[in-house]
Order: sequence, then C-alpha cells, then structure tokens
Amino acid sequence: MNAIIIEDETLIARELKSKIAAVADDVTILEILPSVKAANRWLMENSEPDFIFADIQLSDGVSFEIFERYELKCPIIFTTAYDEYAIKAFKVNGVDYLLKPIDNAELKNAISKARSIVESKSAYPKDIQQLLQMMAQPGNTIPAYKEKFVVKLRNQWLPVLTKDIACFYRENLNYLITFSGEKYILDFVTLEEIEELVDPALFYRANRQCLIHINAIQSIKPLENQKLILILQSNLKMEQDVSREKAPGFKKWFER
Repeated sequence: MNAIIIEDETLIARELKSKIAAVADDVTILEILPSVKAANRWLMENSEPDFIFADIQLSDGVSFEIFERYELKCPIIFTTAYDEYAIKAFKVNGVDYLLKPIDNAELKNAISKARSIVESKSAYPKDIQQLLQMMAQPGNTIPAYKEKFVVKLRNQWLPVLTKDIACFYRENLNYLITFSGEKYILDFVTLEEIEELVDPALFYRANRQCLIHINAIQSIKPLENQKLILILQSNLKMEQDVSREKAPGFKKWFER
C-alpha cells in the first residue's frame, strides 16, 4: 500500500510516519508534503496513492482545498488538532479523523478502514465529497498564485504578468524569459521559491535550472536512455532535458 502525508509540522510528520510503520508495516510513505501547493504539485505529477494522511490546517490554507481541486478516489485519513467533539461530528464511512497526538490503536483502526476500501475497490463515498464541500470555508478555494513578477530594468521597476512568462531559468542568477524572448533578472535566491508561487498546472520544473510554462514547449524528443529533450518555442532558442526518473511524471503533467 502506498500513501502520502500532508503535514506542515516536520516533527509531527516524522512521528506519524514512524507510527504508521509500527502499526502497518506494509504501508509505504511515498512523500511528506508540507503545504497545499506542494500537495497540488505532487498530485499533478504523480499517480494517485492508495490513501492519504492529511492535516486540516496547513501553513498556506486548509487541506480541503486540495480535495476540491482533484477528484480523488482514494480514502483520506485526516489528522487534526480540533477538539474531540468536532472530530466525532465529522466521522464518515471509510474516512477517519484522528486527534493529535495520534493514538496508535486509533491509527491502526483508521488504516484498516482505508485498506478495506482500497482492497474492495469501493467507490469514493459521495458523503465524503459533500463533507469536504461543507467544511471548506468561503474563500478557501484553490490557492491564489502570483499574477505578476516585478523586475528591474535600468532605473525602473517593470511588472511582467505571469501569463506572459515562458520560463524561469537559473544561471548564477535567476531569470525569467517571456514568450517574446525578453530576459530579466529576478530577486529570488532559488528556483524553489519561484516554484511555490506559480500554478503547477502551468509550470513544470524540468530540472535544476529551468521551470517551464506548458505553452512554451514546442516539441519533445525522447532519447534512448529514456530521458526527454524539451524543445521550446523557436524565439526562445532553448532546449531543456528531463531526467529518466522525472519523464513519467512530466508525461502525465503534459498530456492531462
């Protein structure tokens, strides 16, 4: 069984992973995701896991935003610091709510519930979807992504709309390159910072140097070693490689 943990507290996430291993040694944790944006990006690029462990309140929103964005069929085990009365009110068939600190016996029982859904291939219960919609607060929908970046041009600041950006590129400094081929320096330390600000449905981290807009990709050239070469629009005069390990995730993202 494969699962992911969505939790923004590193120590709590590690403790949960350890407890899962203790009560269900056949469950493999594929990834620990610390935010709504990180979870959205992972689900965009990877196959759906067998089930999910998710905190409710994350650093950049609530986890219900994730499940509104993706029509997941896998069961979800929520872990939360909400009071016990509220927890009981939100229990539904096949999905459990575990109060922090998590009790091992309750965790084992929750995993058994999730396992039974996966093994019986039951449909994702409709009442869960209704519950998620009910609990999502107004305004807590799909997280907002950065609409523009401000760049320096001579002695002035220039706004560049995100929709006009073909790629972000790292070469000693961070740059953005527009679809028209203009290149500007960005005041960001890493590409990881930029990656958190843009919509993962539109931008893909091809490698350590480049974050590419889906519409900037003109063609894709597969190599014998299963790596890919992304050929960008002609006026960008750029090619970028995607490793063999990332190629399946890229294909899923590109052809969605």
